[in-house]
Amino acid sequence: MDWKLELLAIPVTDVDRAKAFYVEQAGFIDDHDHVVSDEIRFVQLTPPGSACSIALGLGVSDAEPGSARAQLVVSDIDAARAELLARGVDAGEVQQFPWGRFVFFEDPDGNRWSVQELAQRS
Repeated sequence: MDWKLELLAIPVTDVDRAKAFYVEQAGFIDDHDHVVSDEIRFVQLTPPGSACSIALGLGVSDAEPGSARAQLVVSDIDAARAELLARGVDAGEVQQFPWGRFVFFEDPDGNRWSVQELAQRS
């Protein structure tokens, strides 16, 4: 049986601001934005090439905005950092750890993202 992770809720204070950040700056794909009611709005965004999406919105998460921690994986961390910087994301310097090379950034609410270079998956 396959177990596929396909959606992570990211708690935010301002849905439109967060959506603009993820689409315009982080380069995520805008899958859909659906208002169900005055209390529920569901925005689904997907990083390019990913099978897993994120959900933003009203009524999507009870977690505190800024409390999410998520990780992206890329094959070239230097190119990924350059792309983030070119899009206006305040991405940190590439950091080397025994388990890989990483870049870190935050969304406008302080949700933290790590980007790991993983050239080949086993």
